[in-house]
Amino acid sequence: MARTAEQIHRDALIVDGLGFGSDGYAGNLIAGNVAAINITVADVTGDFEPCCDNMATWCARLDAADSPWRLVLETKDIAAAKAAGQVGLIMGWQNMRPIGDRLERLTLFRRLGVRVMQLTYNERNFIGSGCLEPVDSGLSAFGKNAIQEMNRLGIAVDLSHVAERTCLDAVAASDKPVLITHANAKAVRDVPRNKSDAVIKAVAGTGGLIGASVYGPMCWNGDASRPPNLSDFVRHLEHIVGLVGVAHVSLGTDFPIVGDLSKVDHIIARTMARYPGNVNTYAAAFGNDVKTRYLSDCASPAELPNLTRALVARGWREADIRAVLGENLVRVLGAIWGN
Repeated sequence: MARTAEQIHRDALIVDGLGFGSDGYAGNLIAGNVAAINITVADVTGDFEPCCDNMATWCARLDAADSPWRLVLETKDIAAAKAAGQVGLIMGWQNMRPIGDRLERLTLFRRLGVRVMQLTYNERNFIGSGCLEPVDSGLSAFGKNAIQEMNRLGIAVDLSHVAERTCLDAVAASDKPVLITHANAKAVRDVPRNKSDAVIKAVAGTGGLIGASVYGPMCWNGDASRPPNLSDFVRHLEHIVGLVGVAHVSLGTDFPIVGDLSKVDHIIARTMARYPGNVNTYAAAFGNDVKTRYLSDCASPAELPNLTRALVARGWREADIRAVLGENLVRVLGAIWGN
């Protein structure tokens, strides 16, 4: 007898490839049965000192006696967090600005717990070009050296906000699987943040993963009379699966991990002011508040069971659902981290 969506979701090892920020509140993740999540622990526009301050805040949260968080340094820590009723914190960045042009800082931050680094956030840095740059200059010589050092140290390379040529250069430079932790298919919705079929195939060719996202502007079909919902997300998910197979697909919601959504209002305002081309059409249709940036039927980690219900309703096999919800990401992180 087939198991229900509720049973599948309850028993799955769910690992979210990206939460863009957090105030330390884990209640919605626990409600959604999330075992671990890659949280952006440094401001995306910050350099070395602000990054260290942000990470110090997280260290204090982890050390609190009643902390709902467990630091993930090895893949075994993810299952341990779930067993303890905690949420595993995978420390990640969405911009490598904090290392500047100093490779030795990679060793420092890995020792502090960072396990995932996105090369660049929309714009150009010492590594390469972001997806909103008018000219994609590709991976720099320093960027190639940084990827080789990340491979050596066991830090995952994330290409989510990275431009096309820079993505393909990074794939060629890496000896380990690379990740797109949170992006969808450009062939389904042509927006700057989504990835071409060529990039998706190249990432899968490394043994890596594409983390499909419930972020509204990347799922939306362009109809201003209807906000995006899980059916739009599933279109992207199934396109990627059809292209590279379910073994190369994961989940990266891009949710804010906060108890009070107003705490990320400044981030939502900044994305509109600094990157209007990425969100202005969507915001004109549905407003520019954080809740409407997500799917109408999956706007919080607590609503992730709706995603599992949608996949069951589409006839997905339980093994494939569990793979996408977390098992694939645990496997590939193990290959990158070496544990």
